[in-house]
Amino acid sequence: MDEQALLGLNPNADSDFRQRALAYFEQLKISPDAWQVCAEALAQRTYSDDHIKFFCFQVLEHQVKYKYSELTTVQQQLIRETLISWLQAQMLSLQPEKTFIRNKAAQVFALLFVTEYLTKWPKFFFDILSVVDLNPRGVDLYVRILMAIDSELVDRDVVHTSEEARRNTLIKDTMREQCIPNLVESWYQILQSYQYTNSEVTCQCLEVVGAYVSWIDLSLIANDRFINMLLGHMSIEVLREEACDCLFEIVNKGMDPVDKMKLVESLCQVLQTAGFFSIDQEEDVDFLARFSKLVNGMGQSLIVSWTKLIKSGDIKNAQEALQAIETKVALMLQLLIHEDDDISSNIIGFCYDYLHILKQLTVLSDQQKANVEAIMLAVMKKLTYDEEYNFENEGEDEAMFVEYRKQLKLLLDRLAQVSPELLLASVRRVFSSTLQNWQTTRFMEVEVAIRLLYMLAEALPVSHGAHFSGDVSKASALQDMMRTLVTSGVSSYQHTSVMLEFFETVVRYEKFFTVEPQHIPNVLMAFLDHRGLRHSSAKVRSRTAYLFSRFVKSLNKQMNPFIEDILNRIQDLLVLSPPENGYQSLLSSDDQLFIYETAGVLIVNSEYPADRKQILMRNLLTPLMEKFKILLEKLMLAQDEERQASLADCLNHAVGFASRTSKAFSNKQTVKQCGCSEVYLDCLQTFLPALSCPLQKDILRSGVRTFLHRMIICLEEEVLPFIPSASEHMLKDCEAKDLQEFIPLINQITAKFKIQVSPFLQQMFMPLLRAIFEVLLRPAEENDQSAALEKQMLRRSYFAFLQTVTGSGMSEVIANQGAENVEQVLVTVIQGAVDYPDPIAQKTCFIILSKLVELWGGKDGPVGFADFVYKHIVPACFLAPLKQTFDLADAQTVLALSECAVTLKTIHLKRGPECVQYLQQEYLPSLQVAPEIIQEFCQALQQPDAKVFKNYLKVFFQRAKP
Repeated sequence: MDEQALLGLNPNADSDFRQRALAYFEQLKISPDAWQVCAEALAQRTYSDDHIKFFCFQVLEHQVKYKYSELTTVQQQLIRETLISWLQAQMLSLQPEKTFIRNKAAQVFALLFVTEYLTKWPKFFFDILSVVDLNPRGVDLYVRILMAIDSELVDRDVVHTSEEARRNTLIKDTMREQCIPNLVESWYQILQSYQYTNSEVTCQCLEVVGAYVSWIDLSLIANDRFINMLLGHMSIEVLREEACDCLFEIVNKGMDPVDKMKLVESLCQVLQTAGFFSIDQEEDVDFLARFSKLVNGMGQSLIVSWTKLIKSGDIKNAQEALQAIETKVALMLQLLIHEDDDISSNIIGFCYDYLHILKQLTVLSDQQKANVEAIMLAVMKKLTYDEEYNFENEGEDEAMFVEYRKQLKLLLDRLAQVSPELLLASVRRVFSSTLQNWQTTRFMEVEVAIRLLYMLAEALPVSHGAHFSGDVSKASALQDMMRTLVTSGVSSYQHTSVMLEFFETVVRYEKFFTVEPQHIPNVLMAFLDHRGLRHSSAKVRSRTAYLFSRFVKSLNKQMNPFIEDILNRIQDLLVLSPPENGYQSLLSSDDQLFIYETAGVLIVNSEYPADRKQILMRNLLTPLMEKFKILLEKLMLAQDEERQASLADCLNHAVGFASRTSKAFSNKQTVKQCGCSEVYLDCLQTFLPALSCPLQKDILRSGVRTFLHRMIICLEEEVLPFIPSASEHMLKDCEAKDLQEFIPLINQITAKFKIQVSPFLQQMFMPLLRAIFEVLLRPAEENDQSAALEKQMLRRSYFAFLQTVTGSGMSEVIANQGAENVEQVLVTVIQGAVDYPDPIAQKTCFIILSKLVELWGGKDGPVGFADFVYKHIVPACFLAPLKQTFDLADAQTVLALSECAVTLKTIHLKRGPECVQYLQQEYLPSLQVAPEIIQEFCQALQQPDAKVFKNYLKVFFQRAKP
């Protein structure tokens, strides 16, 4: 072996050596006999370095996994012997191998097992057991090999081919017949021998039992001697977590409902007698988390049995199952309320399913009602934050609590389905008593009280948020709580979580303010002062900006009396913070977008006359325009790249803010009706010069382009005079990405204004195409994936542009480009349909072709087009689907084929019998299609129902492809 290269295997080696080692590994993988060198090194223990041993196993693993069938019978025998002699050596060595080497060895054994067990090595397990016997080193490797085999055969996370899945099923069937009882006996011997002396081996063996129990005969494990031993392990501290998991796997195994019920009940009885149900005496939370998972498994298994028995009409046994479930509820509640969230989280599944049963029962007993109430109280208690929760810097623990809260929310929703009245009354009780004394109550209790009110909105659903009409008792309860929320002064509570919950709840129940509008001024003030948008926490300010915009939008009819006041109060939050003066604005630019949108909504939806709206909108946008001009001049002069980037960012924000204000307009309130056209046209004139700025092109163009998209919608034809010069600038020195983003703008204009923009389109059609072709023809590195993807996306955009032009009734734009250019365009569409394996683009190309045939394919079409149809379009409809890359099992490709069928139907429609004759006598014979198939094809094409032909065409090409 290359000893120099092997030095690079050490993690501390320098990068040159490491590169050399990697290259050496690749070389050995492809060498036909390198594995023999590695096998010999392992069998004879040539190397003591762990990394080299691991390396040798990796080479062997590659050989077994990918090239085993290339070996001779003698070579395959050598690999088996190497592994067995390595295993024997482990029994005798003074020091065990490192864990990572033992795991890798186990993987190689497992790979060899799945390859050889059914054919050449049926005695695999007996050979291994005869070597390892009960030697602790041997047993350790034996159980690792068993786990590796299980993950090869059963692991759901590993994706297997259907061939591998069939093989795995056959291996499991053969193992059940030939060796599973012996394996189970070996596990029993290992557990019995090592339970008091070697906890590591015992735990590994318990893991094996848990893994295999899902697919072997359960009676081999679920019997007195095994269960008694497992219960013994439950009392040994170092074994009990693993024993608990093993019992969980036994309980989880699918089986007959009555047998399952008996198994669970007998297990529960033994556990209860042994004192495991007295969890308040247990201090080990890690064990309790596993125990909670076990109780959850037992509870859910009983519920599955109950469901099956009810379905099959076995009422007597179903009753017994329900009785068994009920006796576990007290334990479930103890675990649910436990202060450790992991323990509580593990029992939620049982709790959820139990409530689902209660929901199906017509009448609840007093005990069941008490259970529902107990679950409700537990959920309310467990929703509460603890003292350690870090609101300003949320880490992993906080994320886990947020996830746990989501689980509790599902329980709350399920509780609402079982007993909505009880839930409403309980929340009301907690909410009212907490808010009465909020000044002296800890933040987490105030937060959870408001949170519960917030959660009721989803737990007791209504359509369109109409919580305050309909059911009188519910409406008045919610109305009372909302009134208390906004009048109690709790919005002044000095904790971010309470503040955020206050604003979230106010916005969720915005309909309350249409019923009691007198509370709007107080809530607006809370949004606008130190409690909301000016809070000391950036997190609160940011979320409030979004919620404030939602609040104003949803209550725009009630906002009229406060508009000018709000606009004055948010003035300082609208300032575009320039990059140079280190001024730290209260809101980020993303948050400011919401404030600008809110300002726009207030102005547009106000009851002011148009001239007043125009003044207010001008006041809002003029500072942006003035700042924009100054910053653009500064950018032109800026030398330092970092400064250029920050100025460009700021310019982009200004354009973005102006764009965002326009979202307030609607069909009912257009820019014209509000008298605001002039202001936005001024904005356009201010922003467009940025397109000719040679610096920071990407970011500036992107902002202005987005603004143009918005203005096309808002200003309609008033925007048209600006489009030609804007387009000219955007087509200068462009990259694929620029064009890709520019084309949708042209598509939008074409689709919206159609004939109005025909002269403009005719003028810019070829310059745009030249820019596209120039980028597509640029050479790129062969394996540059991102460049290839960019070109593919640009090609799609180009075809989408042609589709928009032809689909908007503007084919004359293409027709007027001169014969040579027209032909060039048509050829690119044919290439798109046939040459590039991109079904999305192919579909678009066939749509363009059928549209052109529909427009030009008749007797009075352009000169030479009929020839083009027969020479190019008809062949394209056959050559594309016949390509190997045209995958008829792929949904996008089937859509492309469907458009191909439409193209052929359209040709037939426009050219009539002449088309059928051409296919029958010239084209299809040239493809060597049999005469009877030609006949069949032409008949299908002439069917009046297009669907018949689409279906036929798929079958036609499925048959035609090898």
